[in-house]
This record gives sequence, structure tokens and C-alpha cells, in this order.
Amino acid sequence: MTKAELVEKVASQINLTKKQTEVVVNTVFQSITESLGEGKKVELRGFGSFRIRERNARTGRNPKSGDTVEVPAKRVPFFKAGKELRELVDGESETE
Repeated sequence: MTKAELVEKVASQINLTKKQTEVVVNTVFQSITESLGEGKKVELRGFGSFRIRERNARTGRNPKSGDTVEVPAKRVPFFKAGKELRELVDGESETE
């Protein structure tokens, strides 16, 4: 699902225009992004949580040349699905 499809689906459920709904969706995404940027965890009960994970520096390999490359430490976003989402997704795979 794309963001445009999400906006369309939400707009069809509530009494807002697509433009108004797009503002709401963008605000939600921006709020999540800003919180993660500040190092805060974002928890959406029943859906999951977003947080930042620290990756240590390591020695990697350039797949094209085979040369070793030093990969610096970095912070990366991480999503952990909540129990309800995991069960819903797992349950659907069994019925296919």
C-alpha cells in the first residue's frame, strides 16, 4: 500500500477531503520521524513499536571488488510488530 492509497482509504472512512486526510497522515508520519530523531520510542498499541537501534562499526566487503571496507557505527530505525499484528499476519498465511 502506498501513502496515496492509505490517504484514499482513510478519507473514505471519515468525513474529510483527501487533501485534509493527507495532512493528517503526513502529520502522523512526521511525528513518528521526529520522535525517532530525538531518540524516543514510538509505541502504537496493537500495531507495534518503532525505535532506534545502534549498529556497531564493522569491517565489511565491497561485493564488486572484494576489498575490505570499514563500515562506521550508525543508528537505524527498527520496527517491532505488536502481538495483535503478528497474530493477524500469521493467521492469514495459514489460510492461503
